[in-house]
Amino acid sequence: MSRIGKIPVAILDGVKVSVDGKKITVEGPKGHLSRALDASVDVEVQDGGKSLVVKRQNDERQSKAMHGLTRALVRNMIEGVKNGYEKKLELVGVGYVCNLAGKKLSLRVGFANELKRDVPDGLTVVVPDQTHINISGIDKQLVGQFAAEIRSLRKPEPYKGKGIRYLGEVIKLKPGKAAKA
Repeated sequence: MSRIGKIPVAILDGVKVSVDGKKITVEGPKGHLSRALDASVDVEVQDGGKSLVVKRQNDERQSKAMHGLTRALVRNMIEGVKNGYEKKLELVGVGYVCNLAGKKLSLRVGFANELKRDVPDGLTVVVPDQTHINISGIDKQLVGQFAAEIRSLRKPEPYKGKGIRYLGEVIKLKPGKAAKA
């Protein structure tokens, strides 16, 4: 039995979960999400709509893997429609700035050209100042993926720490040539 998969998922107040065959739909105050389930797992709503249990059909290796994964995905969906997810990025470096024009995020991070990225549907991007970006939405994977794509445009370099990093991320700096004895 999967250690994660066997734990029931609590359905939060104000969240409605419906299972239709191999499709699960979760609705809450922030919106709704739906996902197709793998053929090897089943989802049941129990305790009069207070909890949700994920069960696998057999003990094959793939079924065991999908058991825990499905439970985690469903829990993230419930949490997302209730509270949402947020990632914060900061730009560190002289002249590194960002701005938002409509649904287009523009970044100047030390390259000859300005980098532009479209904000995906379902995400809210806020630029409180020129060196910070707040990405929020109800889909955990979408929020994390967009934040990772923005960070990958200019990862923090190990000598001065310049680049795009998650807020609060600690970059271990390497000593330069001067440290050599």
